[in-house]
Amino acid sequence: MKAFINSISYYLPEKIVTNEDLISDFPEWTAEKIVKKIGINKRHIAAENEFASDLAFHAAEKLFNEHNIDRSIIDYLLYCTQSPDYFLPTTACLLQNRLKLSVNTGALDFNLGCSGFVYGLSLAKGLIAGQVAKNVLLITSETYSKSIHQKDKSNKAIFGDGATATLISTHGFAEIGMFALGADGSGADNLMIKTGGFRFKNRLNDLYFDENENPISSDYLYMNGVEIFNFTLSAVPELVKNTLQKNKLSQGDINMFVFHQANRFMMDFLRKKIKIEEERFYYYLEEVGNTVSSTIPIALYHAQKDGLLKGNIVLAGFGVGYSWAGTVLKYAPLT
Repeated sequence: MKAFINSISYYLPEKIVTNEDLISDFPEWTAEKIVKKIGINKRHIAAENEFASDLAFHAAEKLFNEHNIDRSIIDYLLYCTQSPDYFLPTTACLLQNRLKLSVNTGALDFNLGCSGFVYGLSLAKGLIAGQVAKNVLLITSETYSKSIHQKDKSNKAIFGDGATATLISTHGFAEIGMFALGADGSGADNLMIKTGGFRFKNRLNDLYFDENENPISSDYLYMNGVEIFNFTLSAVPELVKNTLQKNKLSQGDINMFVFHQANRFMMDFLRKKIKIEEERFYYYLEEVGNTVSSTIPIALYHAQKDGLLKGNIVLAGFGVGYSWAGTVLKYAPLT
């Protein structure tokens, strides 16, 4: 049985941090420098009493209202987050109740970052192909801002909070193709929040500042930018190649490439390395920043809204784990 993306909506917190706000804390920067380097003008940040499940709830409600979807048809809820409300219970169960979905709805969380949306599509497609479900609600939601040290200018500039809700069904505007997936846990230390789990349950209070005055701490989000960049340059071209092979397509058959919106510099570098023309490569991060697992569905939402989707579309997610995932969507708005 075929699986399709039926509809997408997203929600962003009300609080906005602009580049001007950032340079008030980091006067050695300029707004122009931030835009030139990472391509982001502003990012939305969750309030102190606002959590990933709250963003998820609002994204799902927007999906139901914006696309006139009867919530009673949902028979499976997949929730992708690295910012769960609790160790247990599963946040997806809490969302089932809060969204007033049927008690016959399957519900589970899965923990992935920037590859999470594409991984979620693979799970949803499997559920539909296996006739376990007909209408899967895939939610991505993240509040990385709560784990970023206040003096971490790089991560504060890159990441924004947000959530998306996607209905995957037996009909829709984009048929979901075959998947290329991968993981390499040897690079896990290069993007990590070390404490908070059971291996290091308590804070280690080991904060120090490197030679560039960047905070390094086990208690906050740590990203080794050089190693993440190297991983990306190594993994993503091969991911695109494998995704095309799995779908029996060549690069010339693709009308649009929608990558994880990490930052403008990295995306430009990847585009040139893979030799993708700029008109076939979609960007949408200036107004939202890197929203982790939500970047690809937010980009798809706007590409569809602007009438830019057609033919074959490559999706490529990659990041923390390390993990990566790719697929091809076949735009079919009348199915």
